Amino acid sequence: MLELGTTQTLKVIKKVDFGVYLADPDYSPEGKIPAEEKVLLPKSQIEESIDVGDTLRVFLYKDSKDRLIATVRTPYLKLHEVGKLRVASVTGIGAFLDWGLEKDLFLPFHEQTYRVKPGDEILAALYIDKSSRLCATMKIYHYLAKESPYRMEDRVEGTLYEISDNFGAFVAVDDKYSALIPKREFIKDIPVGSHVVARVIEVKDDGKLTLSIREKAYMQIASDSDAVMKAIESYDGVLPFNDKASPETIRREMNMSKNEFKRAVGNLLKMGKIEITETSIRLVNNDQ
Repeated sequence: MLELGTTQTLKVIKKVDFGVYLADPDYSPEGKIPAEEKVLLPKSQIEESIDVGDTLRVFLYKDSKDRLIATVRTPYLKLHEVGKLRVASVTGIGAFLDWGLEKDLFLPFHEQTYRVKPGDEILAALYIDKSSRLCATMKIYHYLAKESPYRMEDRVEGTLYEISDNFGAFVAVDDKYSALIPKREFIKDIPVGSHVVARVIEVKDDGKLTLSIREKAYMQIASDSDAVMKAIESYDGVLPFNDKASPETIRREMNMSKNEFKRAVGNLLKMGKIEITETSIRLVNNDQ
């Protein structure tokens, strides 16, 4: 059976001026074979020594006229695989990606998690659409593997491919394993498509990873304290809110959770670098 989007070993059943026809290796030359069970490999793709009965390893896709066709080239993606592809062009109907074959791969607008432009390198998966055509999607959640080799506290790298207001940031670790940075952990302004380095804080029962881009509290406090000091200095030594401010204000102004902000402020207070008033946080002038 011919399977679109896959690599198969097929047998040459007929030679013609414009190429060879291929079919399942079990095909018998004496029998009839339906048109839908054979596929053309163009002349430009074959060697002169190829003859009827030979087998070839080919990839099956569709040409510009939407006909099933074979190629001996290996595409950068096969059906249901995820990988990085370069945007070759953008048109009024969507984008086209270079995937290593003669015909570029179509990426519809509705399958984009953000608008792409020519030259972009994006993470995409290969699927078959409702019209039985091979297309790309940037919505790769269901195509990512769940069983990774990583464990708690491991450092991982990956691509941030989608941000959800409800859940947080979705990451493809090593561009193939499913992971999430929960909303409570995702407090940085990192755009979709970015490369991220994170720490594994949980491995779910189904194998999915939960990540954090922050260090453990005792390690994070030093950098958070530095960030608070820089913020106070940017306000000429008087931050116009204190640790009793709303979580929303702290997150907007400091890109921290309220607990992280309170820990950093407490650390600075203990070191004698600041003082807290009813409405502000001030630098302490230790030179006086």
